[in-house]
Amino acid sequence: MGTETWPRSTLGWLECSACQNVSDVDRPQGTCDRCGGALLARYRLDEAARTLTREVLVERPANLWRYGELLPGTEVALSLGEGYTPLLPALYLGAALEIERLWIKDESLNPTGSLKARGMACAVTMARRYGLRRLALSSSGNDGGAASAYAALAGLGIDVFFPADTPEPFLLEATVFGARVHVGGENIAECGARVRELRQSEGWFDLSTLREPWRLEGNKTLGFEIAEQLDWRLPDVIVYPTGGGTGLIGMWKAFEELGQLGWIDDRRPRMVAVQAEGCAPIVQAWKEGREVAERIVNPRTYASGLRVPATIGDRLILRAIRESNGTALTVTDKEMAAGQLDLARSEGIFAAPEGGATVAAIRELVRRGSIAPGDRVVLVNTGSGLKYPRIPDLRLP
Repeated sequence: MGTETWPRSTLGWLECSACQNVSDVDRPQGTCDRCGGALLARYRLDEAARTLTREVLVERPANLWRYGELLPGTEVALSLGEGYTPLLPALYLGAALEIERLWIKDESLNPTGSLKARGMACAVTMARRYGLRRLALSSSGNDGGAASAYAALAGLGIDVFFPADTPEPFLLEATVFGARVHVGGENIAECGARVRELRQSEGWFDLSTLREPWRLEGNKTLGFEIAEQLDWRLPDVIVYPTGGGTGLIGMWKAFEELGQLGWIDDRRPRMVAVQAEGCAPIVQAWKEGREVAERIVNPRTYASGLRVPATIGDRLILRAIRESNGTALTVTDKEMAAGQLDLARSEGIFAAPEGGATVAAIRELVRRGSIAPGDRVVLVNTGSGLKYPRIPDLRLP
């Protein structure tokens, strides 16, 4: 597609999520100048409400930019057709899990096969708007490919830093799109440190998770869509596989904005963060009642998107879980793999390991009594299983 004409953005200012310092949007910014916290975009909601209505949405294209008033950079928006992925009723899996109303938000149908296309559509759009020429980011897999695709569309240079054990399909994807690919380091945290170390000397802008404010804006459309697809009645529970956490944080921000517009009532879903047993900084902080998470040493899991030992979004993730009366829990790699097979063999979806993790988590929450048979539950499959070369314990012919 490329550049289209979309509704006019009502973007107003940026606000630090930690110290509430306010800054303008006229220059490219990473984190808060005062405290280093993640920046949140704020909109002139009264102005947005003049043109953005439920009735108008019905007539708009079925993609991310349909919510243009509440997104940045719509005057120069880039699009590969991202967003408005299906919310599929999981009748067979729901019956097996003893849940009457279960849906799968299938993000594998986005461009480049994952949720990451949403955030990168907005982030690279804003990079082009600011006149930036070179971008860089640390990536555990899908975000590197998505960033590379949108950078190619925008005509921008991009460097992507992957950990040494990143599955080859992710490296191939970024390389095909023309990215300069760097492989090294034990995990995404080490790759992120390398990006920041070289940022000034190389002259690039850092697109790593929550190191700039715009990826979050693309990811929040996941929440807009779930609300719209359920006729503006939010589910009781949303189960989300959590690495860097921009999807979970973004949905919570989306519900806040929809509430301020008066489109939804005061009820909110219980937000459930799922992590791998071998890399669970958020779950550990949740169990210990802390507001920040400690970095995990030697993170281990075959789910690349969950092998995130630390995230700048820890406070925001934990805040969303607490405010929603949600929870955080771990699953093993074996349980995650079984969840992938459950999705494939009951619903015809070859999910990423992260999607399989949500199935395992729901099974455990049902066992605990934390999800009741009558609850309306949405699980988010964040990407395609086709990019992963193996599923533990699965024997091929």
